[in-house]
Amino acid sequence: MRVAVISDVHGNAFALDAVLREVRAAGPDLIVNLGDQAEGSADPARALAVQAELAAAGALEVRGNNEEKLWPGGRRSALSRHYGAWLAAHTDPALLARVAALPLTARALDGALLACHGTPDSAWHSLLWVWDHGGFYRARDPRELRAALDPLGAEVVLCGHTHRAGTTRVGDTLLVNAGSVSDQVDGDPRARWTLLTRAGRDWDVRFRATPYDIEAAVAWAATHTPFGDGEAQLLRTGTMDARGDGVWEGPQG
Repeated sequence: MRVAVISDVHGNAFALDAVLREVRAAGPDLIVNLGDQAEGSADPARALAVQAELAAAGALEVRGNNEEKLWPGGRRSALSRHYGAWLAAHTDPALLARVAALPLTARALDGALLACHGTPDSAWHSLLWVWDHGGFYRARDPRELRAALDPLGAEVVLCGHTHRAGTTRVGDTLLVNAGSVSDQVDGDPRARWTLLTRAGRDWDVRFRATPYDIEAAVAWAATHTPFGDGEAQLLRTGTMDARGDGVWEGPQG
């Protein structure tokens, strides 16, 4: 059993194309999409359409915190509202409505696999990592993790949101925080995805880093959106230090 996990595409169709070429070559039995599908400016309408095609073909999906920004009153700042207005004017409203209505959690493999964006209770919080307001993540107390994971009764819990890949085992549960397709935090701008292989109750986890045409993504944003400078800094540097005009507002933004 092979499970390919994508998360945090953030409207970057160029990174998504490159990742999906590798995903399809891996031949997974299931694709899981952990949310934050559209919020970004490297051809987000096409990124949404491609992800809708994945869902139609059977991908398991949950909503991210940025999907909740599509709800009435969901945007918290003037900048976020500016981006939301642009996105609504340049995207099929049915595609936006589709992702806004996605569930917070989903299960597969007879309940053995649970997917969420942040935590099973909130798309805005995180499980494996805790956001420190100085701009860094720290590991969560393993006792807190066990209290959160044991009641779920899952072999594997998949989450995203942090744009940082990592995994740990807590009790009988394997927790996997998938890397992000777009908008990296570690200085490596390559797109990320995760491949899990199951043999019985044992799981192998491989974190993948995929090169893609960053300059094509940057050029698209500069040509078609008012957010090109910020997108260029974000995608070229692979860090959240260069958020520019703030298209991406941070894990709690």
